[in-house]
Amino acid sequence: MGLFDGFKRKRNEERQELVNRAPQENEQANKDLVQDAAAVEAEAQAPSTDSGEAPKDTAAPEPASSITDAASAPTAPIATDTATEAFGESGDGAGEASTSEDTASKVENEADDSADEAATPLPEPKRTPIKPLSEKAPVTHAIGETKILAIINQKGGVGKSTTAINLAAALGTLNKAVLVVDLDPQGNTTSGLGVDKGQIEHDIYDVLLNELPVEEAIVPDVCEGLDLVPATINLAGAEVELVNEMARENRLKAALGALRGKYDYIFIDCPPALGLLTVNALVASDKLLIPIQCEFYALEGVTKLLDSMKRVKNALNPSLETFGVLLTMYDGRTQLSKQVADEVRNFFGSSVFTTIIPRTVRLSEAPSFGQPITEYDPKGKGAIAYTELAKEVIQRG
Repeated sequence: MGLFDGFKRKRNEERQELVNRAPQENEQANKDLVQDAAAVEAEAQAPSTDSGEAPKDTAAPEPASSITDAASAPTAPIATDTATEAFGESGDGAGEASTSEDTASKVENEADDSADEAATPLPEPKRTPIKPLSEKAPVTHAIGETKILAIINQKGGVGKSTTAINLAAALGTLNKAVLVVDLDPQGNTTSGLGVDKGQIEHDIYDVLLNELPVEEAIVPDVCEGLDLVPATINLAGAEVELVNEMARENRLKAALGALRGKYDYIFIDCPPALGLLTVNALVASDKLLIPIQCEFYALEGVTKLLDSMKRVKNALNPSLETFGVLLTMYDGRTQLSKQVADEVRNFFGSSVFTTIIPRTVRLSEAPSFGQPITEYDPKGKGAIAYTELAKEVIQRG
């Protein structure tokens, strides 16, 4: 039974249990409702004692002489509020004046805060300068065996590009040489690292279709220790154009082979599909890193992805393995996130990273400023999580 089917079965069992309990709960609720209605009706019929008046339907009319006597009787003193006795009219006026002053002061403070907020300029989006690889900053450490990891999930919106950007940047801050290959025609990783697509001369499309050496497409030093092979909208036509090409599944593998020994890690940000671009990534990679959003629909595509991985492994890349499964967009306030996390851990076992990426506003904001979370909010929960993930990646070798 697949991951999605198992989770769906458990949810159906929980739903059936709720259905079975519903008749008893409804019966008890109806009893409570009847009791509450009876209590309200009894309270409405009871004589009122708040005003001290007798119920109108039981009170007998008084004779006219009684009314006249009551009118001529001396008037009883009226009780006054203790606060009025204490402060008098002048005290009331002072209280009103004090309240007005406090309100005016509060309004002035709010206006000052708004003015300060308006005066504070928003950070300008980062614009990464595009320069040739020959101007790259020198690597200051010995590079071992290069690991090529495809960040892949056929479902969109699970955090593939976010993970590619922020994990690579976190590894860069840990003194690792990292290259990110943007293989998604949307180019979110490219723009998320502050690279202006309009200024790009060569991209991954030229590498795959025009046999351009990959070194000529690299944009170096987009962040500390991080280089990028960008993507533009040109890549949208690559799926169709690759169909008639020789060795179409091996184009990316052949290109990245020249970079082994020059980087510690090469990450491939895959498109949310299982087409030829994704097959190229599967063939070129040593292992897969699979982000899974902690929501129900995210589980549905994992089974199909694993099936595609097995087919590529059997036919084109026998060494392909799963490097790790990453839980993303985790919201600890919801029961669903906890259930999905438990189900993924039960299914994948030790392949699941200990680090969980939380759902935070800062992670969503950072790409609009062209910065990884380690630069945009280095002390936030998102930056801390991706730094811990980078340490886990290093530990796994």
